[in-house]
Amino acid sequence: MEHEVMEFDVLIVGAGPAGLASACRLKQLNPDLNVCVVEKGSEVGAHILSGAVIDPKALHELFPDWKEMGAPLTTAAEKDEIVLLKDKQSSVTIPNWMAPKTMHNHGNYIASLGNLARWLAEQAENMGVEIFPGFTAAEIIYDSNGRVKGVMTGDMGIGTDNMPKDSYMPGMALEAKFTIFAEGCRGHLGKELINQFNLDSNRDPQHYGIGLKELWDIDPDKHQPGLVIHGSGWPLEGDTSGGFFLYHAENNQVAVGLIIDLNYSNPWISPFEEFQQLKHHPVLAQYLEGGTRASYGARAIAKGGFNSLPKMDFPGGLLIGCDAGTLNFSRIKGTHTAMKSGMLAAEAVFDALQNGKTEADSFEQQFKESWLYNELFSSRNFGPALHKFGRWIGGAFNTIDQNLFGGKIPVTLHDRLEDHAKLQEAAESKTIFYPKPDGKLSFDKLSSVYLSNTNHEEDQPCHLQLSKEELPLTVNIPLYEEPAQRYCPAGVYEVIEDESGKRLQINGQNCLHCKTCDIKDPCQNIQWVPPEGGGGPNYPNM
Repeated sequence: MEHEVMEFDVLIVGAGPAGLASACRLKQLNPDLNVCVVEKGSEVGAHILSGAVIDPKALHELFPDWKEMGAPLTTAAEKDEIVLLKDKQSSVTIPNWMAPKTMHNHGNYIASLGNLARWLAEQAENMGVEIFPGFTAAEIIYDSNGRVKGVMTGDMGIGTDNMPKDSYMPGMALEAKFTIFAEGCRGHLGKELINQFNLDSNRDPQHYGIGLKELWDIDPDKHQPGLVIHGSGWPLEGDTSGGFFLYHAENNQVAVGLIIDLNYSNPWISPFEEFQQLKHHPVLAQYLEGGTRASYGARAIAKGGFNSLPKMDFPGGLLIGCDAGTLNFSRIKGTHTAMKSGMLAAEAVFDALQNGKTEADSFEQQFKESWLYNELFSSRNFGPALHKFGRWIGGAFNTIDQNLFGGKIPVTLHDRLEDHAKLQEAAESKTIFYPKPDGKLSFDKLSSVYLSNTNHEEDQPCHLQLSKEELPLTVNIPLYEEPAQRYCPAGVYEVIEDESGKRLQINGQNCLHCKTCDIKDPCQNIQWVPPEGGGGPNYPNM
């Protein structure tokens, strides 16, 4: 079938902070460049979810007068609290001097990353960038030499029988001299590019966490704008590691969440249920009690850091932001690093276009000379130390490394075991029984998904694909009691038992696009591919 072809100087896949920062920087360097951003969400920001405490460093480089321009960063981080939850009632507050200095937030802002993305999109469009929301980048287009030349957007109006419906609209070929991929964590095209060009050769495997977040409207008397609380401990136990956050934002709202490392071994773990339990601890409940939950969402985060970074440039394009894994987990921050990677990519592409080159080969040198490289390098041991030594010894190592050595301790730790490979069989693991939600502080999955405004066209092919249909029945259910029904934070996966036996049911309409199933499935049998454009969550203020 013939497809309509649109041509650009630069095509950017993904309207998150990395992609939009790249688009804006390109236009600053050359206003005449024809730049297009394609975004799978129904609008810019619809699929954006983060804590978030934002370091404005990269934003200040991109738009030095961002405050006067009305950027939605208005609540300064005023006070840090770091808390260890010992059990479901008790806790201990860690003095700031005992914590890694990367956890200090003076100069940062509590904000909605989705709203920041919307603001960046406004700046980009004012500069002449074309932004197409509601269109998925379904596949990569390569030229005859194997160089990336653009993407195909997904067809619209395909039924579950894979046949065109009356509403059918074929995808378009978006071609460009350079294509920048900024899909966010575990991008499906980013995965392909890493394999196609062997970009992760001699790197540690990428490591991930799942982040769950809720927005609450709380009692104004309990609200402390600018208070940033981080912590770890209960209810996580054994080798299940992670941490929680509670940020007092503007308008009497708090953002509360839990990040669980996806290298846990117990298949009975449910990150969603762990999060619901967490909110009952007095450290969090003191703020949430009497409040109202306004929104819910979940997203995987790439936390491998420096040691897991793939080569980010390849013939015809670059991989940036969380698509590459630029988040600095030691700071629990990825916005400023994602934006800086996008700005560096823009400068490398500009250099290539100016000099008639077919590869943005100046990127690697620019990256190595940037503060982004230095920041990620100085935090290279943070995750591996926690994985190798545990919360206490690993935490002590990180405090010494960051506070005494400035991240330059003369040793580099590694974690070369992929997260999914850590999962043990159910029979070898402690069974976990979670308490029922009380409807005040804790809730069930379906009512939570409702708050995410998730919607998919029902009559379309399932975007959660099994490479081998039989593996849930032959491996995952008998050996692991099908962990997907627990690690999925949206009730997408259910084990149904009837007269014919057990089977896995996939409720794709619930999907939050968190990508956890693509990461944690022990057989690596689940492949996340984009659904019809515009489908998925529609997060407000997340």
